[in-house]
Amino acid sequence: MQLTGKQKRTLRGMAHDKKPVVSIGSQGLSEAVLSEIEIALEHHELIKIKLPAGDKQERTAMLAKACAETLSESVQLIGRVGVLYRKAEKSEIELV
Repeated sequence: MQLTGKQKRTLRGMAHDKKPVVSIGSQGLSEAVLSEIEIALEHHELIKIKLPAGDKQERTAMLAKACAETLSESVQLIGRVGVLYRKAEKSEIELV
């Protein structure tokens, strides 16, 4: 699934008030962290994750890898916080 600009804008607005549900530590994207991201996406569809400190390229690559591993879409990356979206079977988020 590829999100359009309008869909990303809608999702960014919905994610604004959310708190990060998964924090990625210095160990990076371990199997345990990916499992937690999977569980969070199953329950919430739209989540924020906190990435470790480092340069922007490292954070961007880590977010891209998390999206690829969980079959989700990256909505936004601001500083150390990334927003991921994956449509659920019983979706509560209606995208146009």
